[in-house]
Amino acid sequence: MTRRMSCHRGATKLQDPRVDPASAPWNCHTLTTDAPRQPGCIIRAMPLLDVRRVATMAALAGLVATGGLRLTAQAPLVAAGGAVRVAGHHAFVQQYCLDCHDDDSKKADLSLEAIATGDVAAHVVEWEKVVRRLRTRQMPPIDEPRPDEATYDAVITALETSLDRAAAARPNPGRTASIRRLTRTEYRNAIRDLLALDVDVATLLPPDESSYGFDNVTVGELSPTLLERYMSAAEKISRLALGRPSRVPGGDTFRVAPDLTQEEHVEGLPIGTRGGTIVPYTFPQDGEYDVRVRLRRDRDEKIEGLTEPHQLEVLVDRQRVHLFEVAPLRPAGPGEPAREADAHLTIRVPVRAGPHQLGVTFVKKPSDLIETPRQPYQAHFNSYRHPRVQPAIYSVSIVGPHGASSAGEAPSRRRILVSRPATPAQEDAAATRIVSALARRAYRRPVTDADLRGPLRLYRTARADGDFEAGIEMALAGVLVSPEFLFRVETDPPGMPAGTPYRVSDLALASRLSFFLWSSIPDDALLDAAIAGRLREPAVLERQVRRMLADDRSRALVTNFAAQWLHLRNLEAITPDMRLFPDFDDNLRQSFRQETERFVESVLREDRSALDLLRADYTFLDERLAKHYGIPHVYGSRFRRVPLAGDSWRGGLLRQGSVLTVTSYATRTSPVLRGKWVLDNILGIPPAPPPPDVPTLEDNTVDGSLSVRARLAEHRRNKACARCHDTIDPVGLSLEKFDAVGRRRRLEDGVAIDAAGGLPDGSRFDDVGGLEAALLRRPELFVATFTEKLLTYASGRGIEPFDAPAVRAIVRDARATDYPMSSIVLGVVRSQPFQMRMSR
Repeated sequence: MTRRMSCHRGATKLQDPRVDPASAPWNCHTLTTDAPRQPGCIIRAMPLLDVRRVATMAALAGLVATGGLRLTAQAPLVAAGGAVRVAGHHAFVQQYCLDCHDDDSKKADLSLEAIATGDVAAHVVEWEKVVRRLRTRQMPPIDEPRPDEATYDAVITALETSLDRAAAARPNPGRTASIRRLTRTEYRNAIRDLLALDVDVATLLPPDESSYGFDNVTVGELSPTLLERYMSAAEKISRLALGRPSRVPGGDTFRVAPDLTQEEHVEGLPIGTRGGTIVPYTFPQDGEYDVRVRLRRDRDEKIEGLTEPHQLEVLVDRQRVHLFEVAPLRPAGPGEPAREADAHLTIRVPVRAGPHQLGVTFVKKPSDLIETPRQPYQAHFNSYRHPRVQPAIYSVSIVGPHGASSAGEAPSRRRILVSRPATPAQEDAAATRIVSALARRAYRRPVTDADLRGPLRLYRTARADGDFEAGIEMALAGVLVSPEFLFRVETDPPGMPAGTPYRVSDLALASRLSFFLWSSIPDDALLDAAIAGRLREPAVLERQVRRMLADDRSRALVTNFAAQWLHLRNLEAITPDMRLFPDFDDNLRQSFRQETERFVESVLREDRSALDLLRADYTFLDERLAKHYGIPHVYGSRFRRVPLAGDSWRGGLLRQGSVLTVTSYATRTSPVLRGKWVLDNILGIPPAPPPPDVPTLEDNTVDGSLSVRARLAEHRRNKACARCHDTIDPVGLSLEKFDAVGRRRRLEDGVAIDAAGGLPDGSRFDDVGGLEAALLRRPELFVATFTEKLLTYASGRGIEPFDAPAVRAIVRDARATDYPMSSIVLGVVRSQPFQMRMSR
């Protein structure tokens, strides 16, 4: 029997490939960052566009035509210069490098023969590549003669010193795209902070593509289809924010994940209940709303687990509004219509406008432990393998309002209506004040009369056919589809020569800061500091950063940055093979993500060392996850911080189920995926993609009875594969004592697992503890990688060789205090790539 092998091509599914923004051509259907505009190109209006759509399209076209938005490609790399030489590295290159990197061999497309005796600063790209390889001890290869550590350190220090001096002499902060559209996450957070309204935009806007590992890098395009989606979203959001009545009652349906086990308490619902769901929902007006509940059915359309009567509770903000009785129905007799046991689960409840928590759950009955010779399964959602013991919620629908009495006083209305006219004569002045306040926050700068003309024109058009609030609703929609809101725009100072580094304005710095730390728009305190021209002052900037980190909105660094860096977003798409991992369910999936997010947040909030991400002696658990890990004495659905004993197999990121699961296949572990993940996200040395001459994976087959280690060894017999897999595989194999869903194990198919591993620097170790110890022996490598990931996310562009001096400076400054998180974040904010830009 043979089993098909997988190469690290499959690893690309964990992180989107790099996308070149310049590859997207300018045409009449796409706004592409920094591409030249073809003569005569216009943005054509689409059918059924109302006055807002026409105004918005005209505004976009006008900005393009007048140069208000300069659409230019991401700037070409500009190497730093300087006539600085390094004494002593020539002999090193001659002795250790030229056998592979002379003009004839030129391995890895790198020749050092011609540049070895020249100015280091004249070949920044090449020498930065050399420094990275030397620092990680990838070169010279392990099987070749290698220098001692003192020689390594001396050569690296000399090269870095020369490169850093050259960078200081000729700064090159790089160039972010001139126009960057708000990502879907940023859009949602901006609406929350602008209007005090939390909207699930996943149903309104498509997901963003990722580049360099983050979705805020390649966001310069705005096709007509996407623009239409933004316009539709603006209409719905503005109506919801003001609570304007609609012609017919609206409705939304929320479905519970099909593999969610609902046999025990769900966090957030009252104690004494089990199963169900919580629906955060913004009710648009004061009025009555229908709540309809459906129970989950099996493939034969029979309600699962309904063998006796149950009580189903409906709650608004944790207060019971109704209690249903759900019981099995007797079979319909001859001539009787078929009935459903959940047909009566509809109630009409009065609710005041604004955000509320709607809960639907069952009153918990005493439950006995199922008798079984082994630990019982926690998962109960599969009617054929592990059926539900009790009924479960399938969906909750909300329809309304019926008989709305008023718009109420939702937080969004209070945020918008900062001026309320007492007479018709006061309406225009009130509208101007309202729109000015909205535009200032939405556009992230002081507004001019020109900024207000468009929204106020929309206000007057709608006011002519309706009332004052109808006009404000139209004006708000106009603000939400304005390019000044949808785009972050950075333009070069007029008349500045190309290739000149310059500091961005205080207002641009405020936006960079807020979208970095909050994934949202600046608040008034940050805007005021920028408008006063004081934000770039070191003391003011540090004070603002620390204030923003202490704010709850900085959790975006966890849910947005860390979720992408660690690939936590991939958990939603992970479904291990149910035959091999029958105890995996959505409860465990959610617990995986919560553990890692709470863990990262604790390191950030407590300003702990970044190294604690690898070496922590605590984690966060609920009962479901604790049972999965085999950790006793953790009960209930509440997550809590759990200290770990010295011999525990849990703790840092490399021991958490989230990371171990997203780097596995549905049927087994993958040392290749895990090794690539560590090399890329922890060490910062991602393996190169497979060369084009590697045979297709379908042609590589090995004996399926062999262990994973033996199968990978067979795979590496192919020299083309071995070139990368000799580096990748040993790292991943050290994590083999964790299975594909993160459980600790000793055996695979009855055979003891060999978890011996190694790093590219030649170090050898066993198991996850050995891997962590090897990484922590040279902590600057992980901190530098973490800093690069953070700087990529903060700057919205990929890290280039000329950014290396800035990264090194951040790491050096943080080293003295054991790399606290605040020092790294402040270092990123103070860096040239964050505060400056290269003109074009």
